[in-house]
Amino acid sequence: MKLSTKGRYGVMAMVDLAQFAASGPVPLSEISERQEISLSYLEQLFAKLRRAGLVTSVRGPGGGYRLAYAAEDIRVSEVIAAVDEPIRTTGCKPGAAAGCIRRSSRCMTHDLWEELGHQIHAYLNSVSLADVCEGRVYAGPQHASASPFSEIAAQ
Repeated sequence: MKLSTKGRYGVMAMVDLAQFAASGPVPLSEISERQEISLSYLEQLFAKLRRAGLVTSVRGPGGGYRLAYAAEDIRVSEVIAAVDEPIRTTGCKPGAAAGCIRRSSRCMTHDLWEELGHQIHAYLNSVSLADVCEGRVYAGPQHASASPFSEIAAQ
């Protein structure tokens, strides 16, 4: 499973916008420079973010983009959904009659991967732009002890 460039760059750009929006509209050229993302690519992403209602644009001198809502109210999952196709962890097409494998049945691990997809979505939905800006998503050593795999990792 891999998050696409659109998803990663969309989240990076929105976090940047959240960090710098207090001083007014943020030009995409500034986000492009700080995040090292092509300006034309950002324009494409922000068109999608605007259509999804996550940002608003301000025209004219001193123009740029603003968050449509407070950073606490915008979830990482919303950003990814706005710019990207959904993150899929199974080989099946959602709602398709055929299964994961050529025969029209599910593979033996289908439920495992499907649940992983649900967990990923739940996690991304639990994290706001403000959480990322304020560093509240650190998953360092203090989280490892809560993992059911911590004993295995310690060996």
